[in-house]
Amino acid sequence: MPEQIVKTEYSDVMQKSYIDYSMSVITARALPDIRDGLKPVQRRVLYAMDQLGLNADKPHRKSARIVGDAMGKYHPHGDSSIYETLVVMSQDFKKGMALVDGHGNFGSIEGDGAAAMRYTEAKLKKFTQEVFLADLDKDVVDFVPNFDGSENEPEVLPVRVPNLLVNGADGIAVGMVTNIPTHNLSEVIDSVIYYYEHGVLGKEQVSIEELMNLCPGPDFPTGGIVINKSELPDIYRSGTGKIKLRGKVEFEPGKGKTGKDRLVITEIPYTMIGGNIAKFMQDVYSLAESRQLNDITDISNESSKDGIRIVLELKKGADTEYIKNVLYKKTKLEDTFGVNMLAIVDGKPETLGFADIIKHFCDFQVELNTRKYNNLLAKEEENREIKEGLIRAVDVIDLIIEILRGSKNLSMAKACLISGETEGIKFKTEASKKQAAQLKFTERQAEAILAMRLSKLIGLEVEALMGEYDKCLKNIKEYTKILKSKKAMINVIIRNLEKIKKNYAYDRRTLIEDGVAAVLPEKPVVISELVMLMDRFGYVKTVERALYDKNKETADKENKTVKPLLSTDALCIFTDKGNMHKVYVKDMPQTKIKDKGVPIDNLCNYRSSAESIVYMCLSKELDEAAVMSENSLLFVSKNAMIKRVDAGEFIVSKRTIAATKLAGDDELLAVISLYEHKSAFGVDPSGQISLSTGDEMQTVSLETKKGYKLKFPLDEVPAKKKTAVGVRGMKLSEGDGLKSAEVIKGKVKGTVGHRDAKGKK
Repeated sequence: MPEQIVKTEYSDVMQKSYIDYSMSVITARALPDIRDGLKPVQRRVLYAMDQLGLNADKPHRKSARIVGDAMGKYHPHGDSSIYETLVVMSQDFKKGMALVDGHGNFGSIEGDGAAAMRYTEAKLKKFTQEVFLADLDKDVVDFVPNFDGSENEPEVLPVRVPNLLVNGADGIAVGMVTNIPTHNLSEVIDSVIYYYEHGVLGKEQVSIEELMNLCPGPDFPTGGIVINKSELPDIYRSGTGKIKLRGKVEFEPGKGKTGKDRLVITEIPYTMIGGNIAKFMQDVYSLAESRQLNDITDISNESSKDGIRIVLELKKGADTEYIKNVLYKKTKLEDTFGVNMLAIVDGKPETLGFADIIKHFCDFQVELNTRKYNNLLAKEEENREIKEGLIRAVDVIDLIIEILRGSKNLSMAKACLISGETEGIKFKTEASKKQAAQLKFTERQAEAILAMRLSKLIGLEVEALMGEYDKCLKNIKEYTKILKSKKAMINVIIRNLEKIKKNYAYDRRTLIEDGVAAVLPEKPVVISELVMLMDRFGYVKTVERALYDKNKETADKENKTVKPLLSTDALCIFTDKGNMHKVYVKDMPQTKIKDKGVPIDNLCNYRSSAESIVYMCLSKELDEAAVMSENSLLFVSKNAMIKRVDAGEFIVSKRTIAATKLAGDDELLAVISLYEHKSAFGVDPSGQISLSTGDEMQTVSLETKKGYKLKFPLDEVPAKKKTAVGVRGMKLSEGDGLKSAEVIKGKVKGTVGHRDAKGKK
């Protein structure tokens, strides 16, 4: 058949292709199914393990074998995603109920990765066998072809508990995300039973409040505390919201006279697992180093297989409540879990509330059990038919033996048993022939009779056959009752749930309460005279003024910047990238002269690796200049752009702002204050600098890298906003740039040039 060229709009093709791709990611990879609470890769891994016979009572098998089977038969998307899924399903600190029994290094709560799949081994948990895979052989779910049609795989697993709630889920699809917290198995089962008894059998409207009396909220495997209990009903009603989590902190008094008091973190928020534990410890160290937590002398991680134990050693008489509040406010010890209960319902993504998930699960269980008992009933009906044929055959066994001995082949004997055809069969007597003509066994009964062994004719075997027949009739009666009565069906489901609860229940791990918000009262800062010292590596500290005066020569020699200030001041840092960073003196560590201090990067958003300091001043100096003088800061860039700016534009509460606008690859060269300020300790100011008054005319002097100089009156520099680029102070030759800029006070020798000079006077 010849090819045909189809003309179409390119945008239409792209739109359709992207929509198809998006729906494939959403439904076939990223989001869990509402029925079994599993993503396709999770379902396929568990099914592959089931097919390999990796039951709980069997030896572990190499993870690489499991991954290979899952990838080759069911999930052709790469081994890394399959192995990661296997690892996560074995981690009891991520799942409410781990589904895989891992043997070897399967990672840790502190973020350590699992060993390679060739080193680890795994098998199914008993819970997974009994709750997720038990009824697969009873044709309770549909099987669909795999990716290449060579195998069949279950469309969904016949899970007997609401796995979407018990183990939670997380995933990112195209334009949507799911994040469902884990819950306590016993509480979820109680909620399901309550819904069956009142919402299905009682036909009442079950409210979210009623369900939350049984399941009050999430139960994370890491424990911790949920502190917004009053907000949970709205979150569980809508399926979206934020759960506020805290770690559990315990106080341990020091032993003996020399023992130090301790704060011990024994449970962490679920969001802290992984690398965030190390980040938490680093954050605590930084808070202690920057003197925001002066009372912490040491931090250590004593966690083990028995649980989390992060120890903070305290100074004697430390304010433990204040320390807790700082940890809650400024570290991951208090965090939020964003809830978005999104799952696939009837092939489409849908956001569900807690009650909606329970309802869908209950409907799914009824569907599973209806199919299960219909299949069991059909098998028992078939079994009854066979048993009835065998019992009847025992009564006429001599005739059947005569038919078999007189038949030329098996088909002749079978035809006689089914339809009474006696032609060609030799009988001992005519009476036997007449009796054989009256036999009317069904085809299934005839096959069972022909396959029966003579040992079945022993008296005890006949009695056992009668017992099996009676049991078969009893099963048929029971299955028929279950299928015809909704109440009987639901009672069976409830009994199964109660059995699971009895065998696998565990205590709640997460405390739910309305916690008191962490408040950090501003500690009164004692006004004292200090001197800031910063060395050439950017390490900053403050020392008492008296201590500095005693060691002035040493301090000046060893430090690049020495600035007198008060403990209530804030330092404003202008950088070559045009930013202004603010650092409060109270955040700087107050130390001895010989102490190292802390990198200034730790105290603000300034990054020494990316920008350089061109000017520093105190925020109160900007306040004075703003009040006493207009446009009192001169900005000069390396490309000779220049402007005057009002200091009031830099009186802000933010810790980082853009101090000026720079064009292209330009950088800030200098910021020059045009106002003489009070000293740090209250000496009278010299007053405002005049721009030009006779002999006191102020002159701007610019010098380029190639050695050109230009001087011009300061009053020619226009006033601009901080968001402006400025005007060109000097035309530069190609490849040249400014090297320095200064403001000269008083008479200037020589001729003052013009701002449009090009490297010449």
